[in-house]
Amino acid sequence: MSDDFFPPRAPSWYARPDARTWRCEPAPADVRAFHRSLPDHAPTPLTELPALASEFGVGRVFVKDESCRLGLPAFKALGASWAVHRALAERAAKGAEPGPVTLVAATDGNHGRAVARTAHRHGHAAHVFVPRGVHPLAIAAIAAEGARVTEVAGPYDEAVRLAAEAATAPGTLLIQDTGLPGYERIPRWIVEGYSTLCAEIDEQLTAAGAAQGPDLVAVPVGVGSLAQAVVTHYRSRPSGRAPALLSVEPEAAACVLRSLTLGRPVTVTTGETVMAGLNCGTPSGIAWPHLLAGLDAAIAVTDADCARAAADLAASGVSSGPCGAAALAGLRAALNGTGAEERRTALGLGPASVVVLLSTEGTAANPGRPAAG
Repeated sequence: MSDDFFPPRAPSWYARPDARTWRCEPAPADVRAFHRSLPDHAPTPLTELPALASEFGVGRVFVKDESCRLGLPAFKALGASWAVHRALAERAAKGAEPGPVTLVAATDGNHGRAVARTAHRHGHAAHVFVPRGVHPLAIAAIAAEGARVTEVAGPYDEAVRLAAEAATAPGTLLIQDTGLPGYERIPRWIVEGYSTLCAEIDEQLTAAGAAQGPDLVAVPVGVGSLAQAVVTHYRSRPSGRAPALLSVEPEAAACVLRSLTLGRPVTVTTGETVMAGLNCGTPSGIAWPHLLAGLDAAIAVTDADCARAAADLAASGVSSGPCGAAALAGLRAALNGTGAEERRTALGLGPASVVVLLSTEGTAANPGRPAAG
């Protein structure tokens, strides 16, 4: 039957018209210097994809490729390394007994592996809680970093709760990117760590002849920590053009989209999705004010959207796992289907616009899980 009988449906969508006028304080300047001091640090690529620019009717499209960051296949090592550095320094300054500690975290995969790698580098142990739905090979990758892994029968929020309980034991330290009541300092450090990624984009766009910066940045969202870092970076500039910021989530776990729509943080019941790292039911408490005030738009995508996006990125030479491909899937969903012109206008996109897609993980971050199909 012709597509005329089944026109593309409107995606789940939220827009805030005045987000580009909101301002906040910037991330600390010393984060970038810290990451540069690490022996395996190098900026990740910013790859231009002209075919996507043509598809979307914009000037240029770039993909920030986080498929290899500090030796791991995702951006999470930026936040984990900075937060552990700050937390261990604070612990020593308070006169804690020297010797190894156990770093505790909950994860859908990438954050826990980054915490485990960082713990090993510092001579400490790691205990990582993983929810249901995480692929066994992803769990094995965390264990291969030397971590003790506890598999949780429930969803991500349950893993977060159990990790927080485990971290009340003596000699433990919770390194979690979800801000909870009374637990905010370390999640803020994790968010600060992600600022290096945004600073690299600025430099790379300048080198590519786009010194004016992006007109739109699309960012995959789980609890919202990376989105908080992106909002902080682009909304802390006192003057100049502010880009539109688009968050992208799975339809099966669209906690930020739902919260933005209601104007308050809520918990949603999550389902199954190939975007395991985004399968989160509750926005981070510290991220929420930034997301509410600073995001221009939010959209939810299907696993099929994500599979197509991952295949397209792979064909263009970009290794992108399901979570990383969500940014492209979200932009494509926004610019197609019922109401597409209104959404394009809300994002401020025109024929000269520069778009940056954050591909937050490579295919190696999801061993055993195909990026497409």
